[in-house]
Amino acid sequence: MKLNHDVVTTPPRPAATVMLLRDAPGGLEVFLVRRHGLSDVLGGAYVFPGGKVDREDADEALLARADRPAAELHEALGEPELPVATAASMYVAALRETFEEAGLLLASADRPFDAAAAQALARDGLSFTDLLARLDIGLAVGRMVPWTRWITPVIPSIQSKRFDTRFFAVHVAGDTVARHDERETTESEWLAPRAALDRYWAREIALAPPQIMTLAHLSRHREVASALREAASRKPPVIQPEPMNLDGKRVVAYPGDPGHPIATRAIPGPTRLVFQEERFEPVDGYEALFA
Repeated sequence: MKLNHDVVTTPPRPAATVMLLRDAPGGLEVFLVRRHGLSDVLGGAYVFPGGKVDREDADEALLARADRPAAELHEALGEPELPVATAASMYVAALRETFEEAGLLLASADRPFDAAAAQALARDGLSFTDLLARLDIGLAVGRMVPWTRWITPVIPSIQSKRFDTRFFAVHVAGDTVARHDERETTESEWLAPRAALDRYWAREIALAPPQIMTLAHLSRHREVASALREAASRKPPVIQPEPMNLDGKRVVAYPGDPGHPIATRAIPGPTRLVFQEERFEPVDGYEALFA
């Protein structure tokens, strides 16, 4: 058996992702985008909007447009070892990537702004910092609630890049317009978490383990307020999966599993997924995601 710390030699790249959540007649829904099939990271998979944290995300001019002080963001993230500006840059990166991949700019402006004009400026190559300055709007980072932190392993022949990703939850109105950008993302859809997993199980869409486990977690909440209350009640758990070879199959174990060095569970759902027939599945079957 080989564990995460035995096989991983490359440092994870900081990243951030946003779970856009809305209340619908059938219950809580989350926005998913399909990454371009040629992407070198999760190509063709359905994910939450997000991506790598850039150095510019910690720029003073950009952080100054946040609607909460950097020190407050640092405290809310629950990672005291991080520099304040670095912690704040996670929020900025998440909102920037949401704008780039889903066309949704979560702004704190007191006056309306032209979203189409913002997208046109971005397509013309204007940087995110300059775009916000041109439109004179701020970033609604105060709406973002830290959810979890995933530090992914290298899984030979399956996953070659590592990311240290902060997941944020944001409550948006039911009529919020978000759409894939036709470049990095090629499809998009609002789905109930269980419906997304049903489609995954039917092999209609592809999902990576962090999205599988996060959707299973979200499926336990009927409405957005319930999910945000949970997030506000605890420190964002850190999930560092441990890859193993078991009976010739790739297995990923999570905290609380006998094969993981951390005995305490971090998230609900199964404590391990096995890679078989070209996808990750709960060892005890589909319903184990919701047990």
